[in-house]
Amino acid sequence: MREYLLTLCVTAAVTYLLTGPVRKFAIVAGAVPEIRARDVHREPTPRLGGIAMFGGLCAGLLVASQLTNVGDVFTLSDEPRALLAGAGIIWLLGVLDDKWGVDALIKLGGQMIAAGVMVWQGLTVLWLPVPGVGSVALTPLQGTLLTVGLVVVTINAVNFVDGLDGLASGMVCIAAVAFFMYAYRIWYGYGIEAAAPATLFAAILMGMCLGFLPHNMHPARIFMGDSGSMLIGLVLAAGAVSVTGQVDPDVLTGATGSVKNTVQMMVPVYMPVLLLPLTVLAVPIADLVLAVVRRTWRGQSPFTADRGHLHHRLLDIGHSHSRAVLIMYFWSALIAFGAVAFSVQSSSLVIVLAIMLLSAVGLVILLLPRFTPRVPPWAQALVPPRYRLRRRSAEPDVEPGAEPGAEAPRRTARPNGATALRKHEGLARDRVDSRS
Repeated sequence: MREYLLTLCVTAAVTYLLTGPVRKFAIVAGAVPEIRARDVHREPTPRLGGIAMFGGLCAGLLVASQLTNVGDVFTLSDEPRALLAGAGIIWLLGVLDDKWGVDALIKLGGQMIAAGVMVWQGLTVLWLPVPGVGSVALTPLQGTLLTVGLVVVTINAVNFVDGLDGLASGMVCIAAVAFFMYAYRIWYGYGIEAAAPATLFAAILMGMCLGFLPHNMHPARIFMGDSGSMLIGLVLAAGAVSVTGQVDPDVLTGATGSVKNTVQMMVPVYMPVLLLPLTVLAVPIADLVLAVVRRTWRGQSPFTADRGHLHHRLLDIGHSHSRAVLIMYFWSALIAFGAVAFSVQSSSLVIVLAIMLLSAVGLVILLLPRFTPRVPPWAQALVPPRYRLRRRSAEPDVEPGAEPGAEAPRRTARPNGATALRKHEGLARDRVDSRS
């Protein structure tokens, strides 16, 4: 455990320290897009945060390779090298998209190439345990198709959910913690060394997200961009593929005592392979499915961006930015850790009741804006401002000194993101200089 914690801390520290210089580089490079109609932030914000996250990934793998116990993963398995190769391809594709923009079909092809490279180097699904049947071996073609599908869908699920400050990095961090607990239990609880790479990947992924979160919390100073969202999605998928591809269910049966117990225990990991990371990324997967259905129903491309994601709907019903992010965190943690608890003790009534109780609490919080009470005028001074009645002015906004009924002047063209951000920071420095 100490070596995993060291790897996590090094990854988080490198990611955190690199994010500041990367932000300055993104501004100089012009990777500051204009604010679009579907965006929720008000100030132009640089992208390319994935550069710092990729640096943290490389640092974590480098440190882990020099440790006594965790270092055996690099000598006994090619999976770390497969992960680094696939991550390098997807990261480079994301950097190009953050700076110049890449067509959706080209990005999809690049994601498939990255997944194919990992399969070619040995990171693939070999078998699946099916309840009532046992272990089912997959042919090379079936394993390749399943692995590529898992990686591509997970990457796009994380990319779709990256719409609010700190949302994607926080949700993936929660998923990584749950996955680490599960893989670590298989590795050290049952002594199955094949789960060691997945445990390492989860620890590094936690460090990448934790190191980036302080810069990305609302109001964000930098966005991870596609270079970051696709990267962490690939690392998460690699961990799931590593467990499903290398942990032999027959070996686990010898530790658990029966095939039934083995299948029950492996369901939380093999369900993600069959239905994507359902137990650790249920919310992003649901958002992905709804987005595809919604856009296809409208006759649009599934890759067409819109403002209909789950986090956008939370804002529309009245939640603040921070509360919307925390609600998404809550549901992700409830599903992910509930699945891990179920894999440990599925017959416990306490776990079922606790999940049901927390789900009820989550629903109340989710619908809280619907139950905002109307406070009478005499009691408005005793309640927070958001419960007070607001009077809307019937007069249109006009410039000071303008004639009544005159039309407001048309707004000039908005400068590009990098220019606006430099101007904003320059005005802030001028205010500081004038006060000193």
